Amino acid sequence: MPTNEQVIQTQVDAFNARDLARFIDCYSSDIVILDGDGNQMAKGPEGMKQMYGPLFAQSPNLQCEIKKRIMVGQYVIDEEHVTGFNLSGYPSEMRAAAVYRVSGGRITRVQLLL
Repeated sequence: MPTNEQVIQTQVDAFNARDLARFIDCYSSDIVILDGDGNQMAKGPEGMKQMYGPLFAQSPNLQCEIKKRIMVGQYVIDEEHVTGFNLSGYPSEMRAAAVYRVSGGRITRVQLLL
């Protein structure tokens, strides 16, 4: 089984390649993605497709650079610098913190602090 860090790095690599199928495969079937206030942004693979499909399709230069990674138990916390973001209502460049919970080789929960 991959380490928690390997799971997260695989999904970062899939994000940077804009490979939606490989990206979603890193997540559990009951994945929940929350914003910084705890509001649900996406749930399950279908919710992820709706959230990330348009972003990947409209952002040919999308890149996420990990500035710092902290691992604590089943959590991986990444400080991210994202560029090439092309989605209405969002800036083209942003810094974020992503808190991932990994269990059984899959990401089960994400909280995005934008």
